[in-house]
Amino acid sequence: MADSLLFNPRTYDPAHFDQETRRLLRATVDWFESRGKRRLIEDYRTRAWLEDFLAFSAEEGLFATFLTPEAAADGAPDKRWDTARIAALNEIFGFYGLDYWYAWQVTILGLGPVWQSENAEARARAAELLEQGEVFAFGLSEKNHGADIYSTDMLLEPDGNGGFRASGSKYYIGNGNAAGLVSVFGRRTDIEGPDGYVFFAADSRHDAYHLVKNVVDSSKYVSEFRLEQYPVTAADVLHTGREAFDAALNTVNVGKFNLCTASIGICEHAMYEAVTHAHNRVLYGRPVTAFPHVRRELTDAYVRLVGMKLFSDRAVDYFRTAGPDDRRYLLFNPMTKMKVTTEGEKVIDLMWDVIAAKGFEKDTYFAQASAEIRGLPKLEGTVHVNLALILKFMANHLLDPAEYPEVATRLEAADDSFLFSQGPARGLGSVRFHDWRTAFEGYRELPNVARLREQADALCEFVTTAAPDKEQSRDLDLLLAVGQLFALVVHAQLILEQARLTDCDTDVLDELFAVLVRDFSTHCVELYGKDSATEEQQRWALAALRRPVVDETRTDRVWQRVENLSGAYEMAP
Repeated sequence: MADSLLFNPRTYDPAHFDQETRRLLRATVDWFESRGKRRLIEDYRTRAWLEDFLAFSAEEGLFATFLTPEAAADGAPDKRWDTARIAALNEIFGFYGLDYWYAWQVTILGLGPVWQSENAEARARAAELLEQGEVFAFGLSEKNHGADIYSTDMLLEPDGNGGFRASGSKYYIGNGNAAGLVSVFGRRTDIEGPDGYVFFAADSRHDAYHLVKNVVDSSKYVSEFRLEQYPVTAADVLHTGREAFDAALNTVNVGKFNLCTASIGICEHAMYEAVTHAHNRVLYGRPVTAFPHVRRELTDAYVRLVGMKLFSDRAVDYFRTAGPDDRRYLLFNPMTKMKVTTEGEKVIDLMWDVIAAKGFEKDTYFAQASAEIRGLPKLEGTVHVNLALILKFMANHLLDPAEYPEVATRLEAADDSFLFSQGPARGLGSVRFHDWRTAFEGYRELPNVARLREQADALCEFVTTAAPDKEQSRDLDLLLAVGQLFALVVHAQLILEQARLTDCDTDVLDELFAVLVRDFSTHCVELYGKDSATEEQQRWALAALRRPVVDETRTDRVWQRVENLSGAYEMAP
């Protein structure tokens, strides 16, 4: 029996989308299935460049249809920037291999500064390149500075004719080997400070563009390149001054979101393999899945994965509803990047503990899943960077709710144009949120939802009575422990909102919240043990500990859903 909560290529029917979107999503699934598992794994092992995949995308117009905003579509009826269908494609790419997703993801990042630009010529060029099946790259990071864009060493020297000559290196630049357009961040040599920033478009095939190497041992081409006196004309300039800085951060806002659904796809494919293997392996005369600890680990993995999907699906709605007066997505975005992707690591680890040596075998998808899942929390900022960002919203979110119209499920065929007109990348402390308690109230009859609500209320008390003082606020190690507690509340809130909208099975939901209660208590113990935690904070941490409500019959019913995954999907050989 297929599980309606997980993606399964055998039963996949994205009927909630328009006809062309359904056709392209299904065509993508069919393309991967027709190639088969053996070819998929072999290409991964041999680090083959993705020429056949990109040829398929070009033939179908996949990237062009999904990544061309309506304003640049020249009237094409199916082209738009639609976060809901972009998320669906992320999940499919993750399901079959992160290499495919990565080429798509860095194309999204490369397009960000272009679609935010008022340079009509550059926008038209990008739309045409997409139509031709080209990929894009985002030239921001540098070897010596990482993504510290304040310190860029990509220098643009005025050429005396209104243009520049650009020289410098970039590092960790996906698609840098093949991009028809690379959005490159640099600074002018004749202007000091932020007013000297420039975003410009470069072509990886130009003689002044020098590809150095792929810095990773992978099909993903994560390049180092350097420009030597690269000619930059007015037609190439995308942004200047502070707008270039904002374009960089706002592009990451758009692209960071994609990591969560890629992580979900990886976990789903790995789960089919893991459950099928464990359920059909006999030890000491019994299936491996007869052992209580195995059932617990696989059940925990399953409900965590369902939670990842519920949160991410709901976050899509806030992206699509975003506007100048509703910037709640700025919290939910690093949450998808940090919380969902680290949940993905936990899901893989739980399953790996069950299947053990099987997870290393070269003919499994799991072997690559276990490696690739690690990368997602470390892209577009590490976990601690995103946690520090999340903390900026804590006081307003927990203690000072505002009124907003109710946000419905947003699956309509519409263009999410605000994502390319986000405005200045500042003012995060002024962002307001709707009352998180409402989502909890809707499920107060579920014992573990009620128990996590007790812990969330306790966190509000912590913020008002025992929050880190000025000196402690410089202790990032302590703050990150607090950030994990806050992230759990936000994670739970959107899970509950999406559960209500989709009528999610309450057994699965309560089993998931039993896991989240344990997580909250774990982070309380972590906070208790921090060197700089005050006695008051230590007392609070111990008082906030809770034990989940145990219900063996509920757990057995959820286990039955997990057990049914055995044999539910196997990729064509």
